[in-house]
Amino acid sequence: MALKISFLGLQAFLLLVIMFMLPSLLFSKPNGRSFDIQHLEGCQKGQKVKGLNQVKQYLERFGYLHYNDDPAHANANDDVFDDLLESAVKEYQLNHQLKPTGSLNSMTVKQMMKPRCGVPDIINDTTRMSSGTVSHFAFYPGNRQWPPDKRSLTYTFLSGVEVIDVQTLRPLISRAFARWAAVTQFTFAEAQAGAKSDISIGFYRGAHGDTESFDGPGGVLAHAYAPTIGVFHYDADENWSTNPTTTEIDLESIAVHEIGHLLGLRHSQITEAIMYSSFRPGERKRELQADDVQGIRTLYGLPT
Repeated sequence: MALKISFLGLQAFLLLVIMFMLPSLLFSKPNGRSFDIQHLEGCQKGQKVKGLNQVKQYLERFGYLHYNDDPAHANANDDVFDDLLESAVKEYQLNHQLKPTGSLNSMTVKQMMKPRCGVPDIINDTTRMSSGTVSHFAFYPGNRQWPPDKRSLTYTFLSGVEVIDVQTLRPLISRAFARWAAVTQFTFAEAQAGAKSDISIGFYRGAHGDTESFDGPGGVLAHAYAPTIGVFHYDADENWSTNPTTTEIDLESIAVHEIGHLLGLRHSQITEAIMYSSFRPGERKRELQADDVQGIRTLYGLPT
């Protein structure tokens, strides 16, 4: 009898362990990468290769491809490299300063597999991220921005998953905001406890109640929304750090980038710019570059 009770107790314990682990099992991938298309290198129009649907879904997510707008074509779930996919790949290559071959060459595959921001590169069918001038910054459709009488913004911390304690997060977020304050008319301050804030910052996992779900480690790192929504979310499943090694993502670098979105900047084509879409593990990219400064000042004017 004692053995039977012990066995039942062990079963109950294992069930609790599985239930506790279920979120990470659902949102993490077995190989630690949420988007691995290395085997598709060299694919081009006319081919049918298992896994091309991943590329279609990736390009749809980031604004390059819209199968639903063309009923004459199949949806994004097949593995056919059709003319729409070729066109989307070319657009992606142009936006990332790659040779626009339309094929999945090694440089394109490598770029697509980099961890990146979840904000689309192309929004509402605006074509290139820039107009082809020396500047490569871009704005949201309608040049969305905070109203002229709103230059003092407050923020608060609200997470769905505890990853980094607020005491650790607070100083790096403050520094990230300070970089944008130094080149604009904006001031930023943490809201008093219980007070309403303009911006909410936190860690979330998977589907978390907004328009974009997170995808586990190695894919989308974070996302933020254009003015005046004021939402900035980190993907809780990433390997975050305040002092990153080559396998970790820098919290502060991502904060500076996402604040740019909160203020109204989209992605830049300049790889050195804060507003470039992708980040390497271990990379510390915390300082605004000339393109970032020119972009935000074009949107809001020079600080007074």
